[in-house]
Amino acid sequence: MKSVSAFLLIISSVVLLCAQTPEVEITAEPSHHLALQNPFVRVFKVQVAPHAATLMHHHRHDYVFVTLGASEVENDVQGKPPVTLKLNDGDTHFLPGGFAHIAKNLSGKPFRNVTIEFMQDEKAHKSPPPKWNEERGMHILEGGTQDILFVKDGVRVTEVALQPEATLPKHP
Repeated sequence: MKSVSAFLLIISSVVLLCAQTPEVEITAEPSHHLALQNPFVRVFKVQVAPHAATLMHHHRHDYVFVTLGASEVENDVQGKPPVTLKLNDGDTHFLPGGFAHIAKNLSGKPFRNVTIEFMQDEKAHKSPPPKWNEERGMHILEGGTQDILFVKDGVRVTEVALQPEATLPKHP
């Protein structure tokens, strides 16, 4: 009787350990393929097969991701309820780092994106980050607009929309 109880205890412990998802670094997550790395950014090409999921992986840095193709993904952030995202081709989102999650592809097509991590975290700097001339603003150009979306971690993201045959003014 003691051996049966011990066996059941061991089996239940193994099942419980298997149910817990181990967290891996983003560089060890098989769906994230490192494409570029320098002191300022790390760029990953991400592809998750239809109806598959990533491993639980940690994003330690702020990042932007650009969706390549329409998709539907369940975002399971550790410690939070799952959220379903319907993403369109070209959708671009900024996310602050410091979390772990699993991305589940709910569609019948591969979920693809480019993830760009900002390696120069403001909190890691001993000196203040460099100041930009402007931190936010819309500029009307001849034949278009230029909108500074955000400035963070030494990065300024600007959206530029040009009409046909318009040009950007030469940068000083």
